[in-house]
Amino acid sequence: MSTLQNKIDFVALVTAERANPNGDPLNGNRPRVTSEGYGMISDVCIKRKIRNRLQDMGERIFVQSGERADDGYGSLSDRARGELSGCGSNEEYAEAACGKWIDVRTFGQVFAFKAKDNKKGSGDSVPVRGPVTIHQAMSVNSIDVDSIQITKSVNSESTEGGKKSSDTMGSKHMVNFGLYKIKGSINVQLAEKTGFSEEDAEKIKECLRTLFVNDCSSARPDGSMTVEKLYWWTHSSKIGQYSSKRVHDSLRVELNDGVTYPHSIDDFTITLEELDGLSVEVVDGI
Repeated sequence: MSTLQNKIDFVALVTAERANPNGDPLNGNRPRVTSEGYGMISDVCIKRKIRNRLQDMGERIFVQSGERADDGYGSLSDRARGELSGCGSNEEYAEAACGKWIDVRTFGQVFAFKAKDNKKGSGDSVPVRGPVTIHQAMSVNSIDVDSIQITKSVNSESTEGGKKSSDTMGSKHMVNFGLYKIKGSINVQLAEKTGFSEEDAEKIKECLRTLFVNDCSSARPDGSMTVEKLYWWTHSSKIGQYSSKRVHDSLRVELNDGVTYPHSIDDFTITLEELDGLSVEVVDGI
């Protein structure tokens, strides 16, 4: 595999319709909203979805969710001990981890040890800095959150005499409609250290294009979350001709005049500023 040679910036436009893009467990699992009323999806949530898509593509993943564990290990520490026990120096450990797991050489990872797990006899850690960074996704428009009351009429536990227990009340929250921007970059200098390749970059591009495939749930029914467009800028050098902010800001998305409550991406005007010497690939999402 050829190591990445050119800096990359990207933006994905994502729509959410009657869905909960990323619930906040500290706020009753309501969709995340800023103090100004804009919707937000955490970078951790986005990375989780990318890891899941990589796993669907047959790639080996270090940070696996419990229900998706496919290698027999029940925790990250078990996985690290089982796969990297023969490594000596920290450098050898990091190199082996990057070679085994694509998410480590993509996003990085901190491998922390307890004293009993470290050959030196003391606690230690091996940090790996990954080349792919992703911002918290923010909605272009301020969002409205609807809440509905739901009931659960099935017995969760047996009752005395076998009688039916009382219905359990609950709430379900969703965004009426929101258009979110997922922004990110790929750093060549860090890619050289982890071995992140041109082929890996193409896999990340495909993951972003298909971000919500196999991601359906009660909070996000199939079709409620969609990647509308993916913008992929490849610079002509390692450091890039422009800063990532300049590139991300070249894509402007504004609510159309007279539209108060958007219902589709057609209610927005999308303008892409041409940057001299920098080409952009525009890909339709799924």
